[in-house]
Order: sequence, then structure tokens, then C-alpha cells
Amino acid sequence: MVSREQKRAILHEKLQVLRSVAHSHAGNKMSIITDASTYIKDLKQKIAKLNHEIASAQHTPLVSVEVQDKGFLINVFMDKSSPGLLASVLEAFDELGLTVLEARASCAGSFRLEAVGEDEDEGHLIDAYAVEQAVVQAIKNCPST
Repeated sequence: MVSREQKRAILHEKLQVLRSVAHSHAGNKMSIITDASTYIKDLKQKIAKLNHEIASAQHTPLVSVEVQDKGFLINVFMDKSSPGLLASVLEAFDELGLTVLEARASCAGSFRLEAVGEDEDEGHLIDAYAVEQAVVQAIKNCPST
């Protein structure tokens, strides 16, 4: 059987752990519990904010552009596909003066595109960032996204 002194010692130890976890400098029980409650509320707000950011990011296209010998390897991913999205991206390539040499696309459920593009005009230099921004803008301008 646990004595009253042992119960007090256990409670005191648990309060000290709670005080440490909640980053509290309080000395009495009620203040420690109040600080812990405030800390938990702050954590809940941070979690809600992060969940919102994650949900927003899922609708953001992931675009990567790698420079190759004479052109670019372009990868595009979105968690949802929409009509006209592939056409918008290909039009962006055309406006940049990129010729698509090879491409693989999937529009079932999510949208995925892997394309190898080559600069039509070798004197006209296009950088990878410009290609990435043009693709992102094409996706944003697509009426059904």
C-alpha cells in the first residue's frame, strides 16, 4: 500500500515533469497547471496552422527542372488533375521556345508529367528557373485548377 508521503512525492514529481515540459517557471500547483494548459492551447494552434499549411500545399504543383546537355528534364506533379492542364503546360513550353523531345504524362487522379525539352533557338538561352516559373504560371492560369 502506498503511503500518503509516497503519493505526495509522486504528485510532486509529476508536477515537476509537467512544469518542465510546459516550460513553466511557476512554483505552485495551480500556476503550473495553468501554464501547462496555456502551453497545450498554443500547441493545438500550431498544429492547426501546420495542418492548414499541409492542406494548402497539397494543391500546390511540384515542379522541378533539371538542366541537361541541350535542354531540360521537367517533372510536374499535382495531387489532382484537371481538364486542360496538360495543354496549358505544353503551351507554356511552346511560348518559351522549347521543343518537347520526349514526354510521359498521367492525368488519372493526379497529374504527372515528365518531359525532355530542348531550346529551339540555341542562341536564345533559357534558364531552368524561367522554365519552372512558366510551368507554375501555366498551371495557375489553367481555368479548371
